[in-house]
Amino acid sequence: MGASQALAIERLLAEGLASAGKKDGVLLSGLGARLRRASELPAPLEAPAALPTALAPLDRLLAGGLPRGRLVELSGPRSCGRFSLGIAALAAATSSGLAAALVDLGDHLDPQAAEGAGVDLRYLLWARPRRVREALAAAEMLLGAGFPLVVADLGLCARTRGTPDAAWMRLARSAAAQGAALLLSTPWRASGIAADAVVSASRAHPVWRGSGRAPRLLAGLASRLMLEKLGRATPGAAGALALSVPDVAPSPML
Repeated sequence: MGASQALAIERLLAEGLASAGKKDGVLLSGLGARLRRASELPAPLEAPAALPTALAPLDRLLAGGLPRGRLVELSGPRSCGRFSLGIAALAAATSSGLAAALVDLGDHLDPQAAEGAGVDLRYLLWARPRRVREALAAAEMLLGAGFPLVVADLGLCARTRGTPDAAWMRLARSAAAQGAALLLSTPWRASGIAADAVVSASRAHPVWRGSGRAPRLLAGLASRLMLEKLGRATPGAAGALALSVPDVAPSPML
């Protein structure tokens, strides 16, 4: 922010407080209520080279987390845990003060549950498109706007097979141009050669606690992640994913 912009904002705040007739009054709530000068705004954080998801199996497969400037596709069927993986990535980014965006084609996000999972909603932009074409356009727009992390979840039965390859390539180029991490979550492989890394998730199975005649309790879900592509290689590495009950996103489980 330049000096002239800072002075303009400070003048605007001062005039607003004067017109309200309150010397020490406030016009805003939250962070805005505590600011009196534009120079008090916190400096924007710089995103690291890779954005960790705080899920060790996925971070290990991707050599540290979601790479900036790259498209990572996570594919898997219903109840494989991929929506929870997206929430984990958003929580890791926003809890460290980075802005992130979620393109939620299936409208599956529960803001209260996401906040309980660690997502700082102050740093999250939530887009709810109705069609695949709108979702891809929204993701491209958000990348161009400078969000360090964009998670585009295409729901359970997105019709992506008729989407031209050029649409996925535009997304990959947008992520590369902005140095942003793009996590594309799909029910099946969709992005073709545009993805720098591809991780597939198997259908999750429940993990129960207890034995014998005592009632068993659901402890979590277990799935398996397979790294199918990383750059030009096809490593075929795998990792076990275990989600405890507090970590699991609410139904429908993706």
